[in-house]
Amino acid sequence: MTTRPDAGAGAGARRRRVPVHGVLLLDKAAGRSSNDVLVQAKRLLNAEKAGHTGTLDPFATGLLPLCFGEATKFAQDLLEADKRYEATVHLGMTTDTGDIEGNVIVTSTPEQIARITMARIEMVLAQFRGPILQTPPMYSALKRDGKPLYEYARAGITLEREARALTIHRLELIDYQAPLLRIDVLCSKGTYVRVLGEDIGAALGCGAHLQALRRTGVGNLTLDGAVTLDALALLDEPARRASLAPVDALLQSFPAVMLDDALANRFLHGQRLSLGKESVAVPIGLDQTVGSEPDSAPTRESGANSLQDESDIDSSGDTGIVRAARSADAPPRVRVYRSSDGRLLGTGRMQPFSVLAPERLVASQPGTVPFKRQAIE
Repeated sequence: MTTRPDAGAGAGARRRRVPVHGVLLLDKAAGRSSNDVLVQAKRLLNAEKAGHTGTLDPFATGLLPLCFGEATKFAQDLLEADKRYEATVHLGMTTDTGDIEGNVIVTSTPEQIARITMARIEMVLAQFRGPILQTPPMYSALKRDGKPLYEYARAGITLEREARALTIHRLELIDYQAPLLRIDVLCSKGTYVRVLGEDIGAALGCGAHLQALRRTGVGNLTLDGAVTLDALALLDEPARRASLAPVDALLQSFPAVMLDDALANRFLHGQRLSLGKESVAVPIGLDQTVGSEPDSAPTRESGANSLQDESDIDSSGDTGIVRAARSADAPPRVRVYRSSDGRLLGTGRMQPFSVLAPERLVASQPGTVPFKRQAIE
């Protein structure tokens, strides 16, 4: 049972929220919504500002990175990142939601399950590796006309949904003990793992639903060092703060650029810097970068009947590469530090002729430490 962090405080007493900056690698337990655990973690850390980086369904467990303070400026990078899951698919039983929380609508016979061999499973899994098209489920937070699809589904209404292009980077069999199939999934943003489980069951000719889902990676982040909410609640406040990873834990896939104090000040004031003229080391491969100007962000048209992403539910994962959704000619991104003290200044875009353009800047927060850079290899 979770310990109340403010036990012993006077009835009705409220502590003043304070600036907290960093990333909490939370190992979410089953039975709690992502927003619920975010609210409790924010309270435990007494933090002013917090946000998550894509939700997990209540029945799902595993890695849920929570961003605090200045880290929230980079949360979008994890929304766009690959994700990794360990999923348990129950073959032979289909539910109306595609997962364990739904009502069973079709059941296969024991004979149908008995005919499923390991060789057949491997053959089917191979069909779903690489680029695929996937139709979002009705039980999802995608919106039509401002209303989540799951509200239509609960009213018994089924709407047409356009299949989406995505990529399954890795799909490997962990174990099969009929009727439970355990798989390791590494896939791009927007993948619904329960739909993948349903599609695998359909390809095997027996139907299926997702019985369990554990997220093991988001971008470069893994469960290594992750903490449960209950464990966090048992710590005192300094130990809770010490559980946070620094802000730049979200940016480790970007090359690093180091600036002296004078250039750092110009960067923080939004000035573009010619790194070559300033004799600043440019990351290998970016010294002759070409690309479009980053002055305007890409826009996305949406019609009245288009589906709009509300959250990254049932996404997938990665333990090495952040694949942000950006145009092929967009200038590459870098993380920028002040060399004198290792403070993270923000991110920038490398433009032609080694020009560094500020992108997202980290505000100076006196008295806080979590902007110190991680080890730069």
